[in-house]
Amino acid sequence: VETGLADGFKLSPEKLQAAITDKTRLFIINSPSNPTGVAYTRAELKQLAEVLRQHPDIIIATDDMYEHILWTKEPFVNILNVAPDLYDRTVVMNGVSKAYSMTGWRIGYAGGPRELIKAMKKVQSQSTSNPTSISQVAALAALEGDQSCIEPMLKAFKERHDYVVARLNAMPEVSCLESSGTFYALPDISPILKKAGMDDVELCEKLLNESHVALIPGTAFGAPGYIRLSYATSMENLSNALDRIELFFSKIVQNQR
Repeated sequence: VETGLADGFKLSPEKLQAAITDKTRLFIINSPSNPTGVAYTRAELKQLAEVLRQHPDIIIATDDMYEHILWTKEPFVNILNVAPDLYDRTVVMNGVSKAYSMTGWRIGYAGGPRELIKAMKKVQSQSTSNPTSISQVAALAALEGDQSCIEPMLKAFKERHDYVVARLNAMPEVSCLESSGTFYALPDISPILKKAGMDDVELCEKLLNESHVALIPGTAFGAPGYIRLSYATSMENLSNALDRIELFFSKIVQNQR
């Protein structure tokens, strides 16, 4: 189901209901979201849950990986928190990669119906083997240890978010929605692509080769016309990168005048 800038990159209950067919077996929700950074409110999740109650054969998977990287006034909440009656058919997924900067340790985890988790274990153990014991102990230390490291990280991400979004929205022909969390921005650059006569994949490749800035084309997320920026880096690097992006875009805009 496609969403966009106009609807805040959020799935409405009406769109969800319209998309469900007799063949639908799985509903996945990622909040806060990669690549948009938006998070669903408690009220919005209740509306989605109301639709899902009407379809008891659908398994619900909630991806909570960015649970701790959230700066909304409302605290983190997932669909199971607001609709505990869906417990028997909901899988909760999380990990230590984002909140604890442990991407290289390769630890994620899931909780859900016993039989489903058992089946998942069989597939996982025969495809990617198993995580190392060292990674498992390190992940446990992160989850059970002092959580004070999260607050300064969250503050830094919010400062970078505000800077990146402001810089992007100040660029001609670029529109970027403020996000609720994560460390991504997903600006709409479709007017620039139209003037350049290329798609988002081609533009990202050209930007990498000519300006040495690495972005992810929106097409990779099913969102052509957009690009994803990560601000999980220093403010100095972000300033430098955005200067290069702005110069690259301005040349495209000026050439079309």
